Amino acid sequence: MNKAREAKFFIGQVVRHRVYPFRGVIFDVDPEFANTDEWWQSIPEDVRPSKDQPFYHLLAENDETEYVAYVSEQNLVVDDSGKPVRNAQVEQMFDRDKNGGYRPKPSVRH
Repeated sequence: MNKAREAKFFIGQVVRHRVYPFRGVIFDVDPEFANTDEWWQSIPEDVRPSKDQPFYHLLAENDETEYVAYVSEQNLVVDDSGKPVRNAQVEQMFDRDKNGGYRPKPSVRH
């Protein structure tokens, strides 16, 4: 049995997808894949990530919309633009700190 890797990113961190044009705030982390096989199989095989890595739940945005995304660690990079994430759910779950980062509100901490 493989040991789950330690997560590279943290709750409240702003990240962007390595390939696709979206970014978001992490609100939860799975130590390894925890979605349906149907979801995983829907990803084209040539870009399908390994299941034995952390997967992140993001309050995401792109140029057109806001949504929740589920993304493998290998497909994320830090977004250090400093721009706020406009997803409406961010305000419900996070407070902005003086440096522009996101901190979980006390009522939603894990």
